[in-house]
This record gives sequence, structure tokens and C-alpha cells, in this order.
Amino acid sequence: MSGKTKAAGAKVAGAKAAGTQKEAGAVAPRSGAVHCDPAQAVTVENAPLPQVMSKRPVRDKSPAEWAYDRLILYIQNFEAQLDAAHEVAMGFTGGAGGVLQIEGVGYFEPDLVTFYGRDEDGLKTQMIQHVSQLNVILRAVPKESPAEPPRRIGFTMMQQWAGGESGDASA
Repeated sequence: MSGKTKAAGAKVAGAKAAGTQKEAGAVAPRSGAVHCDPAQAVTVENAPLPQVMSKRPVRDKSPAEWAYDRLILYIQNFEAQLDAAHEVAMGFTGGAGGVLQIEGVGYFEPDLVTFYGRDEDGLKTQMIQHVSQLNVILRAVPKESPAEPPRRIGFTMMQQWAGGESGDASA
């Protein structure tokens, strides 16, 4: 396992809580992943969920909120594997939506998820999807400004996520 991969795995594992969802009275959702490369051992599917996700049982979350929660984890994990010259972008399957350099993600209960960002031409873009149509591809793209540090939207979202009494980042 390379030093870079270990560091990325440590970042993701460090963002995960050691506890389970039993504290919140919820049953942990089933998940799993298998990879050919042992360096890919730390994935969203096989790491514990952060404690903030355990504040409310999955059964109490709308499909939009639960999709949003897991998107944050996938984006954060993907970014942990990037070098300093790349940022995360999102491609949409099944359409001509192109690639969106992610600047924000949101949800609107009960069933909409929205993505904010810029397209390949730098134009402001927003994609709104029903959770039943949610199919995205995370892509590493070169930073717009090599002199600036890379933007890590997944880690920013995780920090905002912990706010609010309900654990949903509400004020």
C-alpha cells in the first residue's frame, strides 16, 4: 500500500466515528464493497458511519436526506484520494448534463437532491434530481488555479453537517 493511499485511508477513517449506530437506537444500514486492489480497502461502504449520521435513525430520514448524507461520504472519500493538483467534479449518467465542478450539494425533502457548481465552460450550473433518478460519476479534474489550494467540498460539507440540534446542519 502506498504512503499516499494510506494517508487517504487514514483521513477517511479519521472522519468516521469508532462507534456504531446502536447509541441512536437505529440499526446500521447494510453496505459492502470488494476491490481487486487491496489499497482500496477503506471505502464508504466498509467504514463506520460518522456519529453525526447516527443522531437520527435512517428510518426517520426522507429519501432525499439519506441520499444527501451518503453523497457527502462518497465525495469526502473520493477527495481524500486526490492529489493537490485535482478537485472533484461530477458527471451525470443518462443525459447530456456534462461535468459539474462541485461547489455545493443540497436536498429538499422528501425526494430532491441538488448540485451547484460550474460546467466545463465555467458557467454557473445547478442540477436538480429526483432521488429515484440519482446516478452520478465522481471525477478528478485539474484545479482551475494551480496557485490556489484545492477546494475540498466533501470536508466542508462534513463540517457544516455537524451543526444544528437535529444533526442536519440547520440553524
